[in-house]
Amino acid sequence: MEAKPMRVALYGRVSTNNGRQDTENQFAQLRQFAATQGWTMVHEYRDHASGKRSDRKEFQSMFEAASRREFDVLLFWSLDRLSREGTVETLNHLQRLTSYGVHWRSFTEQYLDSTGIFREAVIGILAAVAKQERVRISERVQAGLARARKQGRIGGRPKAEDDHKLFQAVQRLRAAGKSIRQIAAEADISTNTVLKLLRAAEAEAA
Repeated sequence: MEAKPMRVALYGRVSTNNGRQDTENQFAQLRQFAATQGWTMVHEYRDHASGKRSDRKEFQSMFEAASRREFDVLLFWSLDRLSREGTVETLNHLQRLTSYGVHWRSFTEQYLDSTGIFREAVIGILAAVAKQERVRISERVQAGLARARKQGRIGGRPKAEDDHKLFQAVQRLRAAGKSIRQIAAEADISTNTVLKLLRAAEAEAA
């Protein structure tokens, strides 16, 4: 029996919706490439939004469709078009696709390809990179907390540069949709400390 062609979804993104940037340049080449692979195109997802947040409408729709296995592979222009949230968050997105049984491929970065014979090696390397980045985040968070505790400022808005980086790291993980427990686990801090820092962020925004 002849194998069915892989169903591909395309994802493209530009940062603004002011007409100065257009996703069509990306999609023209993505369509052409998908055709050369013999893939069947099923959907195109387009966002006009910053890649530093994961709450983009089409981005979320794409993951919902992926979870239902509505396509077999996601093709994107480059990794920074998919996400610019940071190493851990971006690689987590790729691992999430993998967990759904969906392959992924970057058009401009040929080594970012989970469809080829080196699939397991690629996924393993990315997982190792993500793990190392989590370790570095944890080390920075711990250093910031130690300094904040020494100066008696945990629970209030951090003011020193190192403390502010800690403050931003927790906010960034929260903005990426992480739960309190997930933030605490990734940063290797207590849930109470996470809550204190998030309350400080809310107080600042009020």
